[in-house]
Amino acid sequence: MRATAIAIFLVCASGLAAFADEPIKLAVVDHTVPQSLTGAPGEPAAGRKVVAARNLGNCIACHAISAMKNEQFHGDYGPSLDGVATRYNEAQLRMLLTDAKQIFPDTVMPAFHKNTGFTRVRTQFEGKPILTAQQVEDVVAFLKTLN
Repeated sequence: MRATAIAIFLVCASGLAAFADEPIKLAVVDHTVPQSLTGAPGEPAAGRKVVAARNLGNCIACHAISAMKNEQFHGDYGPSLDGVATRYNEAQLRMLLTDAKQIFPDTVMPAFHKNTGFTRVRTQFEGKPILTAQQVEDVVAFLKTLN
């Protein structure tokens, strides 16, 4: 019984490892990602937390957002995200988050949902995106509130 449980765990774990090594494939159409990465809408409140989290999105390190003025250390390197929902539609926002270089080739903004094509990645981060598909959808939902 115990050997069977261990064998099942090893098979599942090896399957997860293989999944983690699979390149993330985005359904890009005209420099946008029109379909949700999860098939479900994101949660704006969860997206706001990702935007502020220093260990996740950390968007405010480069972008100012008036709606988050109580958060410390807003950057001014990237454009302000005030009114971003009036400048970009949902599919464009999703593309900018997943791989901004597809729209702005010279940007320094990281690809938040990509796991291949990087150089000089620390071993523990190889093959892993910065944000999960759900976190991307949550950030998109939050950005859509910034009119």
